[in-house]
Amino acid sequence: MRVLITGGTGLLGRALAEALRQAGDEVIVLSRRPEPARLPPGVQGARWDGRTPEGWGHLVEGAFAIINLAGESIGQRWTEATKRRIRESRLNAGRAIVEAIAAAREKPQVVLQASAVGYYGPRGEERLTEEDPPGSDFLARLAVDWEASTQPVEAMGVRRVILRTGIVLAKDGGALPRLLLPFRLFLGGPLGNGRQGWSWIHRDDWVEAARFLMENPEARGPYNLTAPQPVSNAELCRILGKVMGRPSWLPVPAFALRLLFGEGADFLLTGQFVLPKRLLEAGFTFRYPDPESALRAILRPTAS
Repeated sequence: MRVLITGGTGLLGRALAEALRQAGDEVIVLSRRPEPARLPPGVQGARWDGRTPEGWGHLVEGAFAIINLAGESIGQRWTEATKRRIRESRLNAGRAIVEAIAAAREKPQVVLQASAVGYYGPRGEERLTEEDPPGSDFLARLAVDWEASTQPVEAMGVRRVILRTGIVLAKDGGALPRLLLPFRLFLGGPLGNGRQGWSWIHRDDWVEAARFLMENPEARGPYNLTAPQPVSNAELCRILGKVMGRPSWLPVPAFALRLLFGEGADFLLTGQFVLPKRLLEAGFTFRYPDPESALRAILRPTAS
């Protein structure tokens, strides 16, 4: 079956594209730079501008799924201009997908729409599920609008699944490499006071969960793609130190993170404890349900 992926050259998109291709699917990544060298073997590329279906809309005809992961990274210093780009990149991609599906005679069966656990906003130690309402900070409002960007496809008869993703653990991107360097220098420790919730997921589990939801005809609506054991940032750092054989007592001051990332430091200094209630109820089994098993799988071959 044919699967189209926007954002398919990023941390999650590339891994998902590779897994789908290995399973025998026809995978097409929509990208501003669809050169073969940036794609997994056997994955096709199609050029797009991030705003319209021009040049690729015909590929929607008869496709099984569209997986919308497109969006500028939030892991940078936030200015008003940066926040505007982050927001517009997500909403423009959603609108382009809606336009392409509206024009297709044979519409895809499912759209997987990316979102994030930032949807819930900073919530202290409260345990959250898909039933909880959104927060009110920038990331929460962004997630609400990001999710809504492809909602019109439901009225066209297309099943839609929302992937509220937590902090993805992988050795080659995301938050983990930023944590590793101070630990390797024996300077590791929690960010700020360390009490903020970190709802995480191993990248392999994320890929399998996305495939599981794509192929399950009963799956629709929001799903938290987080491991069943969320932890505080301090606890994650403690486990990381244990796995690496390094101390984990030296905190990174909040003011230092704010100097680096501005308002964007809130992403690191606040958080939530999010549970994958609907994913577990649907029968999904995590390969890495706890942070120690996940970190050992990622780091054991290279920890030094």
